[in-house]
Amino acid sequence: MKIISSKQVYSCRIFTVTEDVAHDESGFEIHRSIVRHPGSAVMMAIDEQDQVLLVRQYRLPPDRLMWELPAGKIDPGETAMEAARRELKEETGYAAANWEPVVSYWPTPGYCEEKMHLFLATGLTVGQATPMDDERIEIRWFTPGEIEAMIRSGEMQDGKTLVGFLYWRALYKPANQS
Repeated sequence: MKIISSKQVYSCRIFTVTEDVAHDESGFEIHRSIVRHPGSAVMMAIDEQDQVLLVRQYRLPPDRLMWELPAGKIDPGETAMEAARRELKEETGYAAANWEPVVSYWPTPGYCEEKMHLFLATGLTVGQATPMDDERIEIRWFTPGEIEAMIRSGEMQDGKTLVGFLYWRALYKPANQS
């Protein structure tokens, strides 16, 4: 497939939207509205007791407060790792001595080009959070068992948190080692 046309139809500080047309050699065409987003860094901060740091904030699209892994947009000229370090500090006040890239994935590849980059952050030290003006963030440490209960009950519905926690649980911290 090759994109043969792309027209920007909307722009804001977080993303743009384009109307795109792609086709292949046979003449098959796809017409899509695409949300253009620079990508996000997601931080899985784990303390010495294997507790997970989550943030709770109001999310407008689902119209509810949600517990989730800290995350944020990658700014122009910034790498995903640089964004992860900045966002963890801004949202939670914590800094990490150790960073490990875990996985990168496309959460909604049908209409959005955002790619999320998940990092494991350990060796944490506390500091002062500096959230954005439109953010009211509560932070709390959760045990793996508490997060599993939130997943089972349906309370945990944030995709990046589900991916991050279940990936960590499967590959870094098997359930029998709680």
